[in-house]
Amino acid sequence: MIKKQFLKSKPVCKVTFTLTAEAATDAKNVELVGDFSKWSESPIKMKKTKSGEFKTTVDLAKGQNYEFRYLIDGKKWANDWEADAYVPNKMTFEENSVVSL
Repeated sequence: MIKKQFLKSKPVCKVTFTLTAEAATDAKNVELVGDFSKWSESPIKMKKTKSGEFKTTVDLAKGQNYEFRYLIDGKKWANDWEADAYVPNKMTFEENSVVSL
């Protein structure tokens, strides 16, 4: 799930990424990786909530599209099924999620 909060005072959008408890069953750690984190170079650690979801908020520049995925326990990739779009991954036969701002 993706929540967008556009700021009037800055050219950025606060984007909250949430991986549901159902998608993160038994997960110990979840990281958000994508264009904005240079993929695996700077993954963004997500925090687990009491309900079992994993969440993080990132400031992203308006007017762009960003590809991303969730990395569960360092080995399993997951998409956000409420993303704005999906594009083919250039490295595998899977797709990346896209958030459009």
